[in-house]
Amino acid sequence: MTVQDGRRLAICPGTYDPVTLGHVDIIERASRLFDTLIVSVTDGSFKKRPIFSTAERIAFVEESVAHLENVEVRPLGDLVVRHAQDAGALAMVKGLRAISDFDYEFQMAQINKHLAEDIETIYLPASAKYSFISSGGVREVAAWGGPVDDWVPPHVAAALRERMQRSPTAG
Repeated sequence: MTVQDGRRLAICPGTYDPVTLGHVDIIERASRLFDTLIVSVTDGSFKKRPIFSTAERIAFVEESVAHLENVEVRPLGDLVVRHAQDAGALAMVKGLRAISDFDYEFQMAQINKHLAEDIETIYLPASAKYSFISSGGVREVAAWGGPVDDWVPPHVAAALRERMQRSPTAG
């Protein structure tokens, strides 16, 4: 088990494109379990091309979690387990909304465990009121001009409206 300076540290990796209230809920809950939680914002993935830049997504997450003193936000441009080890993390926290999330995340946890035995994967189930919210769903509604204010922090809703007015086919 890795403990940095006697403190229990975990990462919470994701694309956060955009950060949702469901993400914020998972981050808040995870921050109570660890001395330090690093929200690691990935540059992107092979599955999807983000509509917001890494710097924009980091800024959105930072503003969304500014009330949490033990949370840091960092870019993630490396293999997630290498990033976790470099940070001194003992765990990765992943939020789960549905069985389909578990299916994918369980496979990733097995791959990550093979690559780094010292890093655990911890799953937090989504709170019921956020269990249907996904970044992809938010992007889809926003692209069609629908309201997303109930699903994302206010600053993110404003950025989505502005981005989608400029380029409704983004993402």
